[in-house]
Amino acid sequence: MSRDRGPRRLRRLDRRVLIAASVTALSLTASGCVVVHGEREVLPSSTRGEAARALRQFTTAYNKADKAYDSSLDADHVTGALGDIDAARLKAGHANNPGGNPAHTPLKLSDVTYTIPKKAGWPRWFVADAAANKGRNSRWVFVFLRDGLDEPWQVAYLTLVLPGQMPKFKKDADGWGEAVLANSTELAVRPADLSKDYATYLKSGGSSFADGANTSRWRANRKKSAQQPGRVTQYIDEPLTSGDYAPLALRTADGGALVFFTTRYYAKETAYPGTSLPTPTKDVQALTKGEVKQSLTMELRSNQVALDPARGSGKTQVGVLGRIEGLTSAVGS
Repeated sequence: MSRDRGPRRLRRLDRRVLIAASVTALSLTASGCVVVHGEREVLPSSTRGEAARALRQFTTAYNKADKAYDSSLDADHVTGALGDIDAARLKAGHANNPGGNPAHTPLKLSDVTYTIPKKAGWPRWFVADAAANKGRNSRWVFVFLRDGLDEPWQVAYLTLVLPGQMPKFKKDADGWGEAVLANSTELAVRPADLSKDYATYLKSGGSSFADGANTSRWRANRKKSAQQPGRVTQYIDEPLTSGDYAPLALRTADGGALVFFTTRYYAKETAYPGTSLPTPTKDVQALTKGEVKQSLTMELRSNQVALDPARGSGKTQVGVLGRIEGLTSAVGS
C-alpha cells in the first residue's frame, strides 16, 4: 500500500511558510553585517560531503529495513515513488516472512559519482549514480530530495541504467550541475509534461518516445498479455506530478536534460465466465484486499529516467533509459 504522507506534507508546508516569512527581511548580525539567506540565492543543493553522507545513511537504513522486512527502519530515508514501492515491498515481505528476509544480501555501492545542481529555493536535490552488487551490472541512479533545512535527505527516485547510457552533465567551473525548470521550453518535451505524455503514449502510441524496452517493447508486451487463455487484462495509466512525485531535470552537456518522473498504472485481470484467475503470488496476496474470484485490480507505481533532447538539436524523441515499478496495492473481486 502507498503510505499516507499527508500529515508530513502539511508539516513541510508549514515549515516552508515559516521559512518564507523569515527571509522577507534581511537579518543583521551583532557586528552589523548582513546575512543573506540561501532560499533565494542560486546555491549548490548540498556540499559534496553532505551528499556522500546522505548516500551512506540511506544504504545503512535500506539494508536494515530489507533484512528485517520493516519499513519503519528506512521510512525517513525514502519518499515519492521509491517510498511507495519500498513500503509495499517490505509490507509483503513481512507478511510472508515475519522473522525477516531469509534471502537478505546487503546492498553495497561503489564507484559513486555525484552531480549536485545549483538552484534557488526548495526542494533541493542531487543525483548519485553507483555500481552495485545487485541489478545485473546496471548503474544504480538515485535522486535525493530535501524539502527544507530541518528535513532529512530522502531518495525519491531510484532507477537502474545500463553501463554507458548515463549522459555527461553540464557543469560550471566549480563542478556544480544545472537544474532545469519543470516548465522549460528549451527541451523537446517540457519536464512537467513527461508523466502525462508517457501515460498517453502507453495507451495510444505515437512518436514522442524513442523505441526501446520501456516504450515500444513494453507496449507490445502489454498487447500480448491483454488476451490470454481464460482471461483478459486491461491497463490504465495516470500521471503523477505533484509534491515528491514532481519531475526533476538535470542539464546534460549537449543541452538536453536527464529527467526523472513518475506514473501510476492499474492492471485489471478478469477471468472469462466459467473460469478463474491463476492464484496470485504470495507477495501479491499480501497486498490484496478482498477475495480474488473473477478479477484482480493491481495498482503499481512506476518511476522513469529519460533523456529529453534540446529543442532545435535535430532530435525530437525522448529516450526512456530506465524504469522501476512496484505493486503498491490490489483488490480482488
